[in-house]
Amino acid sequence: MAFSHKQIAESIHGVFNILGVEKCESYLLFYGETALGNGFRAFLYFLGLAYCFIGLSAITARFFLSMENVVKHTRRVVEIDPSTNVEIVKYEKVWNYTIADITLLAFGTSFPQISLATIDAIRNIGSLDAGGLGPGTLVGSAAFDLFPIHAVCVVVPKAGELKKISDIGVWLVELFWSFWAYIWLYIILEVWTPNVITLSEALLTVLQFGLLLTHAYAQDKRWPYLSLPLTRTERPKDWVPAEATSCRYESKVCNEYSELHQVGEDEIKDIVDIFSIHSRNGTVYEEVPSTDDVAESSNRYKQNKINLENSHVLKLWKQQFADALMLESTESRKLNNVYLRLARISWQLLLVPWRFLFAFVPPYHIAHGWIAFICSLLFISGIAYVVTQLTDLISCVTGINSYVIAFTALAAGTSWPDLVASKIAAERQTTADSAIANITCSNSVNIYVGIGIPWLIDTAYNFVVYGEPLQIQNAEGLSFSLLVFFATSVGCIAVLVYRRVTLGAELGGPRLWAWVTCVYFMLLWIIFVVLSSLKVSGII
Repeated sequence: MAFSHKQIAESIHGVFNILGVEKCESYLLFYGETALGNGFRAFLYFLGLAYCFIGLSAITARFFLSMENVVKHTRRVVEIDPSTNVEIVKYEKVWNYTIADITLLAFGTSFPQISLATIDAIRNIGSLDAGGLGPGTLVGSAAFDLFPIHAVCVVVPKAGELKKISDIGVWLVELFWSFWAYIWLYIILEVWTPNVITLSEALLTVLQFGLLLTHAYAQDKRWPYLSLPLTRTERPKDWVPAEATSCRYESKVCNEYSELHQVGEDEIKDIVDIFSIHSRNGTVYEEVPSTDDVAESSNRYKQNKINLENSHVLKLWKQQFADALMLESTESRKLNNVYLRLARISWQLLLVPWRFLFAFVPPYHIAHGWIAFICSLLFISGIAYVVTQLTDLISCVTGINSYVIAFTALAAGTSWPDLVASKIAAERQTTADSAIANITCSNSVNIYVGIGIPWLIDTAYNFVVYGEPLQIQNAEGLSFSLLVFFATSVGCIAVLVYRRVTLGAELGGPRLWAWVTCVYFMLLWIIFVVLSSLKVSGII
């Protein structure tokens, strides 16, 4: 009879587990958790999972600001004009926009999934079977990126506003590698070496990320024989327009610093502000008439700049902690509705632990944003580890297949940074390049890096220790999900192309058609989730 109950529980995805027929002995913090009912434990763990996703959303805002500072970094180049012998100082952008979209934006926003899959692989070292949590999450995340995030980005622009991809050639290259990533995954799972992954397959998967970078850069620079002969419209000089760069979270400190910075500029009028004057190709030029004058002016400028920046950074860092503990803003205090004020205070109180924790991330003005960028990724990794533990516990206490959790809740939660980053890019940039590139490139990064590196870790260990390849659990279900994803993604891309042909842009447009597109993309996502979940659960 017990065996019969167990079979029934598996077939209906853990209903009897929740009712307490089977007890989960694993726990998160204290062994006393096992004394609670499975249903109550599942409720608590789901709440914890949702709270972690809120934390991911909060740290993404800091991550995006730090990334903006990294991308706008310039370098000073001195050249001699051959006709006049006058030194010309150029300030050139360090980062290529296309490479920044693929590496900083796509890799950074996909870091929760990559961290989760890598943690899952490290925990699984020594086993001949690969963990299912990482691959399931990454394939589910790809579907979330392509459908719900496109759905959000389409309706983000104001009514009637159109935002199109300026460099269609780069997008086509990114789209090709995105589609090929999932075709490649299906080949190694079902065709080349069915149900197992070898060391060579894992290594080839990772190396293809380098091919994506090379091909995209070649297309951006229009290298002969390696690029498509497609014209492009002019992309904004700044990755994010200067008027949109954010001081919203540090407005008071920013205003104080602006006044200090203005005084500094008045004292040093000979120095050109490299962030406000740009040439057509994103380069700043400055003529240098006298070496001695420039040296003296430059020394004074550097000293003043260092003093201003140190003062500015300390004020900002102090303000971060003050803002983290602030429960009510000035605007909130002006509200006449008491219930609305209480609701806002309650929400801010819920966010206080995350905001205080993330206040330790240094201001993004230090080292061109690199320190804040790296610290943000470390915090994301920490949250991803907790998410991994919670997901295992939810699967344990409910009996729900881990792939189902990975396709749905886990994929949506870990993809939240992707959603936030694409939404911000769609709002603040004048073109759709970064918003859509983040989606297509994140899908590529998910396979080449997110699945490739964890599989490389496990296959290398198995090859050295056991001389055996890595076995893939439920490879058939994963392959089926890839086929469903490929079919639905064709429908998604076809609509984007149709919007480009008819409306002239992929995002925005008439409000009615934007919402119709949004609903259509969400319907595609629901189809993917339902069919994939039914397959891995053995129902179809």
